[in-house]
Amino acid sequence: MARRVWHVVPHQGQWALKARGVSEPESVHPTKEAAVAAGVERARAFELSQLLIHRADGSFEEERTYGRDPRGEG
Repeated sequence: MARRVWHVVPHQGQWALKARGVSEPESVHPTKEAAVAAGVERARAFELSQLLIHRADGSFEEERTYGRDPRGEG
């Protein structure tokens, strides 16, 4: 089963939840905290998923993995 990946990113003065490989946001939120909460809820709905959280400047901040962590394999 493929791992599903979402990103929390700045978007037009707000925060967006975007699925990897999709240009349009899945949802847009007024705060980063609200976008992260939506991302956690979405990611937990799948057996294998990741939530990648970015800073306001777009740089990577944090990764949350749900299900089996691929770093523990191999």
